[in-house]
Parts: sequence; structure tokens; C-alpha cells
Amino acid sequence: MSFAKKYRIHFFVACITSISLAIVAAIRPYLIIETVDNYITGKDPEGLHLYTLFILAALLTEVLLHFSFIYIANWLGQHIIKDIRIRLFEHVIKFKMSYFDTSSVGQMVTRVVSDVETIAQFFGQGLFMIISDLLKMFVIAGFMLYKNWQLALISFAMLPIIIYATKVFQGAIKVAFQQVRRQVANLNSFVQERVTGMQVVQLFSREKIEYDKFKAINEIHKKAHIKTVWYFSIFFPIAEILSSIAVGLLVWYGGLRVALNGTVTLGEIMGFIMMVEMLYRPLRQIADKFTTLQMGMVAGDRVFEMMDTQASISKEGLEEITKLEGSIELEDVRFSYVKGEEVLKGISLKVQPGETVAIVGATGAGKSTIINLLNRFYEIDSGKITIDAIDIDDFKLHSLRNHVAVVLQDVFLFSDSILNNITLKNENISLADVIEAATQIGIHDFIMSLPNGYHYDVKERGNMLSSGQRQLIAFLRAYVSNPSVLILDEATSSVDPHSERMIQFATDRITKDRTSIIIAHRLTTVQKADTIVVMEKGKIVEKGTHKSLLQNEGGYYKNLFEKQFSETETASL
Repeated sequence: MSFAKKYRIHFFVACITSISLAIVAAIRPYLIIETVDNYITGKDPEGLHLYTLFILAALLTEVLLHFSFIYIANWLGQHIIKDIRIRLFEHVIKFKMSYFDTSSVGQMVTRVVSDVETIAQFFGQGLFMIISDLLKMFVIAGFMLYKNWQLALISFAMLPIIIYATKVFQGAIKVAFQQVRRQVANLNSFVQERVTGMQVVQLFSREKIEYDKFKAINEIHKKAHIKTVWYFSIFFPIAEILSSIAVGLLVWYGGLRVALNGTVTLGEIMGFIMMVEMLYRPLRQIADKFTTLQMGMVAGDRVFEMMDTQASISKEGLEEITKLEGSIELEDVRFSYVKGEEVLKGISLKVQPGETVAIVGATGAGKSTIINLLNRFYEIDSGKITIDAIDIDDFKLHSLRNHVAVVLQDVFLFSDSILNNITLKNENISLADVIEAATQIGIHDFIMSLPNGYHYDVKERGNMLSSGQRQLIAFLRAYVSNPSVLILDEATSSVDPHSERMIQFATDRITKDRTSIIIAHRLTTVQKADTIVVMEKGKIVEKGTHKSLLQNEGGYYKNLFEKQFSETETASL
């Protein structure tokens, strides 16, 4: 409801229209009673014609009010979910990487898209419809008591039973719909994972296994839906029977009064039959609308639970970076992804402005973790990281990340043109800037060899390009942003020799006169580094130049280099 404050005028118009609908709904039965008693039984054709026009006018007014009510209520619902979806997405993109490490992509998509859409029905078909129906019932009930309290009490006879049935139905259907929404999220998650990993599914001939899994999940989803259908199939016939019994009692009692003593008129019986339908139909509809309302509330619980999740960086500074010299220092930095399992165990490291530092070591040594901490994707357990002698916690996040560019091993490209993947739609970077940068690092000819050149659509995740080509695009993306600090994370792994030579040339160009940290398995790519840092099991075990480290007999780096060198010679033979 707090999101509705922005649209308070439309909200109040919807409320006023709802009240007007309730009043107009009671006018028609009144006109029917007057027409039958005074102008049909009284044989007054002129009065009959006049009241027929009144009934027609009331009907048209109700239609117009109904149209306005439905349009405004749904307009309000769509605008509110637009705001909720924007707020939710804005919240999610600020989450730390640790949240995405442990969360299902399919379930997050369900929250942001499907669940938020369900909330729209809360306003368009739930809340306002229930308010309108309740108002209509109260107005009709009040008019019935005013007109003939005896007939009114007869008409109300079945109300306690149907209200109790509605309450039972409401409780049961809420549980059922919670299960339905849970299974929808499971389905989305399963399909998203299998479509993304289809290559693995087919490579290992798991089609039949995954098909059977999908059938099982779909079966659970079907059963959850059937349970809701079961509740509906019980409730609605009961509600219909009860309203029919109320009409039967009304006709029986009212007919006797007409026949015996004339205390009830024929017009009143007709009017009350009409009003019984108007009284009981909203109750049946309210049960249905309660379902919509509860679906919206269930979806709302899930969406607002995500919106209330505090997974963003807890401390963000106020320092705005205009220019960085590029000195970096880590002081006794400790970090663990899982509490109690340290990945970095007291790392201390200094990088001078303009210096190229290479970090090498076995998989799991903690190399990539360091760059994740420099960008504040995660928060350190203890210690301190500074850039230009300023604690990185004191920088504004966007300002810090604008000055630190990263080229990852697994390059992610959006389904868009090469140009947009390079500039990320930064209006300050023109096509001419991109072409100049591409020429400088030697990849302009490669891009122009593609259909449409810089406007070539790489499709989802850049699948139209090889891994080496995606790496080259990532290099250019980092280069055009003109960062103060550049980080290359395994940028030459899993690429062909030709792409590696192009990447090595690009590396030399973009690291020149810029603070650079290079993480690599292949030691041939880091020999030119000013300093090589060797890591093992979360600690720095060696540090020096390529030449000095090779002179360290029995050293980790020397052994690693000789092993790789011998493997290369063996492979060439």
C-alpha cells in the first residue's frame, strides 16, 4: 500500500467509483419493485415507460462506473508493480556476490518477473474488487432490511453457512497457492539451469535423466494446481446451492404472504429475488477474489522478503575518485567465503603506481579472491586494503569500480552488438573512441572481419564468438574505460595460440604506464612483470622478479616453471 501513495488521486477515484457502484446497484432493485407494484399491477403504461427508462439509465450508469472502476484499478496495479519491479531490481544489483553464489537464478527471475506480476492482480482484481463487493453487499443488505425486514431475514438465512464455508475455503486455498508458487519457482530454476548447461547435458547423454527429472517436477506442479481446482470444485457448488435455497425460502415465504394476507407485494418478491442474487453472488466472487488476493499476498511475501534482504555492501564511503595514482596495499588481509574456512590467511602486499604485479599459484591458492576483494564484491574478515593510502571502504562503490577494470577468465557478453558490449552503452564513449582503442591494441581488423563489424550481434552470452575472441572484446572493454588500475584474471587460459599472441600484444599495450595485476597459470605470460607474487593455500610464499625467483633453488616458482616448461616441450614433441 505504501507504493500506492504516489498515485493517491487514482486510488481515491477507484474508491469513490467503488462506493458509487454499490449505491447504483441498490437503485435497480428499488426501481423494479416500484415498477411492478405501481405501474404493472397498477396498469399504468405511461409510468411503466418512464420507469423502464429509469431502469435503463441506472443500468447504463452502472456499466460506465464498472468500466471506469476496472480500468482505474488495473491501471493502478500496473503502475505499482512497475515501481516495485524497478525498486526490486535496483536492490538486487547492489547485492554482494556472496548472495548470488548461494541463490538460484531461476528463483530470482520468478521473484522479479512472475511474482511481481501476480501482485498487480492484488490491486486490479483483488483488493478493490473485494471492497466493491463488500460495499455492494452492505448497501443491498441495508436496503433489504429497510424495505421488508422479514423478507430480509429469510434472505439472510444461508449467509452464516456460506460465510463459514468461505473462511474454510480461504484458509485451504492459501496453503495450496503457496505450494503452487513454490513449484513454479522450482520449475523456472530447473529449466533455466538445464537450458544454460545444455552442452553438458548432451555431451554426457543425460537427456533421458533430465527429461525424467523434469517430468517429476512437473508432476508435483500439476498436483499442486489440481489441489486448488479441487477446492474450487467443492466451494462453488456449495455456494450456488446455498444461494438457491435462500431464493427458494424467499419465494415460499413471500408467496404465502402474498396469497394469505397481502403483507408482501409481488414487486417486493421480484426485487428481493434480484437482491438475493446481488447479495450472494459477491460472496461467491469474494471467495474467488480472496484467492487472487492471497496469491498476490503470497507473491508479495516472497518479493518483499527479497526486498528486505540486507545483502548489499554494509559500509560504503563518501570519497569520490577523480584520479588514482594506483598504489595498492593489502595489510594482513584475512577472508573466508564460508565462516571458519579462511581462503586468505594474513596477506600483505604492496603495489607501486604504474607497476605490473603478477600473482601465480595453484588453483584454490586465493589469487582470484584478491581481485574480488579489491572490487569489494566481498568484504574482508579483517585487515585493511588501501588504494592511494585511502581505505577502499571509504570510497563510493561506483567510483571505485569505475577506476578499476577487470578482464575475467570467463568473459560474459550480453545479447547485443560488439559496440554495446564494449561501451556498455556509456554515452561518453563514442564509436570513434572504440575504433581508435581497438586499433591501438591490434584487434580492429579482427572486429571488421565479422559481419557488420562493430554492430555484429554476438547473441546470448557471446555464443557467436570463440573464447579467444570474447577475451579480446573484454580487453577492449577494459581499455576504453581508461582505468587507473587494471586486473587480468587468467586472461589467456583456454585460448588458441593465435588469440594468445593477440591477447599478449593487447596486454602489453593496456598495462603500459598503468598499475596492473595479472593472475595467470601460464608462467610465460608473466615473465615481463615487475614483481611476481607466488601464493599457496592462501599465503604468499615467494615474491620477486622472474629472474630472481628462478635463482631460488627448490623454490615453488622455479619448480612450477620447470614443470610447465617440460610439459610444453613434451607437447611439442
